[in-house]
Amino acid sequence: MEMNQTVSLTPAQRLHFDIYGFVLLENVLTPDEVTRTRDALYRMKADPDLKAKRVYVRPGGDHHVLFGNLVEYDPALLAYAIHPKLVPLVEEVVGGKVRLEETEAIVNRRNPNANIEDLFKRRYNPTGFHRGTQHGWGTYIEQHKFHCVFVKTLTYLTDVGPDDGGTCVIPGSHRLTWPAREMIDAALSDDKLIYQVEATAGSTLLFAESLIHSTTAIRSDKERVIIVAGYTPPMLREWPGNEVSAAFVEMLPEDIRPLISGSDSWHWKRRY
Repeated sequence: MEMNQTVSLTPAQRLHFDIYGFVLLENVLTPDEVTRTRDALYRMKADPDLKAKRVYVRPGGDHHVLFGNLVEYDPALLAYAIHPKLVPLVEEVVGGKVRLEETEAIVNRRNPNANIEDLFKRRYNPTGFHRGTQHGWGTYIEQHKFHCVFVKTLTYLTDVGPDDGGTCVIPGSHRLTWPAREMIDAALSDDKLIYQVEATAGSTLLFAESLIHSTTAIRSDKERVIIVAGYTPPMLREWPGNEVSAAFVEMLPEDIRPLISGSDSWHWKRRY
């Protein structure tokens, strides 16, 4: 799968990514793609035999479920992982060809045990700030631009307003070597240090995994549906549980196989 050089971040989007560690790409998926992807996830949610189909499930109560290792389940989910409007942008900020590291999706509503008054006491309600790598060993600078070796695309399959559980981030944390706990505590003491994403269905948050980020508690009555794909250079491993079967890889078009399997390994094709 050769990178489409005509698909790239604008200078303004690249600067935003470098400064803040993320950029929101509006209306990446068409309405039809949103519908097909969301419908596949709802079929998954109703499927009693996901283990046999290599999908893992992490329920968080009746109001919250996370699914992982999605690409073998439905063509719409594979199409998201190899999306031609997203993979070139990921390769741009990673700095070269990538392999799929993980695919996950979340379907959730407001926690029925949550106290609504408590949820509105704070401007933002992050449920668990975290990051997957950090500046210094998961990032680098080349030709004056920031790169991260672990990058994700998080796409909203429902509209997300201020009360609908949009992703929270600590802008700029992707380039800091502070201990993560110190940054999180500082941000929680001052809401101005936190940014919560609001987006329309089909929009994608492209972000570095060195950026501290969190799901937020839903305050509205709406259900949120998101899908996430993670990418790394091909010589790095997939997240445990996201191993794609050799039989499935063999069925894919030859140009897609390295992206899904990581078969390029240490033959990393750089942008530079």
